[in-house]
Amino acid sequence: MRPLTSRATGDRTWLVAVAASLWGFSSLLREPLARELPALSVVLAEHVVLVLLVSPWVIPAVRALARSSARTKLAVLVIGAGSSALATTLFTAAFRLGDPITPQVLQKLQPVLALVLAALLLGERVGPRFPLFAVPALVGAWLLAFPDPLAAQPRGLAAAALALGAAALWAAGTVLGRMVSAELSFLHVTTLRFSVGLVTLTTFAAATGTPVGVPIDLVPRLVLLAAIPGLLALTLYYHALRRTPASNATLAELAFPLTAALVGLTLLDGRLGTSQWVGLALVLASVVLLALHENRSSRPAVRQPEQRVPQVVGTSGNAAGRSDSTR
Repeated sequence: MRPLTSRATGDRTWLVAVAASLWGFSSLLREPLARELPALSVVLAEHVVLVLLVSPWVIPAVRALARSSARTKLAVLVIGAGSSALATTLFTAAFRLGDPITPQVLQKLQPVLALVLAALLLGERVGPRFPLFAVPALVGAWLLAFPDPLAAQPRGLAAAALALGAAALWAAGTVLGRMVSAELSFLHVTTLRFSVGLVTLTTFAAATGTPVGVPIDLVPRLVLLAAIPGLLALTLYYHALRRTPASNATLAELAFPLTAALVGLTLLDGRLGTSQWVGLALVLASVVLLALHENRSSRPAVRQPEQRVPQVVGTSGNAAGRSDSTR
């Protein structure tokens, strides 16, 4: 058995945080759309635009998927149908069926779920230093989510189950995205995620009778939502995952609630209480220090198994070389 390596050359934890930050800006575009359209209609229309944007790579991506292992095919199905389509639907339904606190609280379980999945599927090993970054980040995320964190009491079994399902699917998307990057290029993973998500959402809309039409005046906002927090963020995200342990990536994704809070504070006339400012500082410090630590330390917080992986298939259909994660 080969020894566990400290990290892939050029850890990209910081780039995962950048991608997650772009998701935090989506509220500027998504909130007005959600006021005008059903949530499923917004997500479906967004995926239509996304698939149109990546349409030149759909056929090459499908061909690359056809040449991949059964394990990768199943992972792509879960990423597209689960992490891209179903998770968002479950999360939205949780807000409708229950209180607004429960879904947010349960999303803080994503790092824990991802750690378990990363250990089971990827063989990653968390070192003793990882809690030094993870615990402050989770505490900070909790403080940031609620003006009065001590009064946040999750309730509603149905809402809790839906939100927990969303958290599990998003955590699985992080880990499985890291796994499939061994066989598929990040561009192919992104294309397949949107394509499978579109098929899934179309099926949901047909089954539920959800209207799919979008007023013409909302189209520009929808295109921006799909292009920046959608396509650009996911492309950066999957590119970064090839050189980032899934455990680190999940923690770096906490930059999303951090950015969302800053957007609400500066652009949406929101306000933060004292405890929320403390939480903001904790999340920011944890994510930044983790990224610096993984790039500079000889004893990183997460170790990855050093192993050969299948060649990544390029957009031309030829082998494009090994995944960057093994270099």
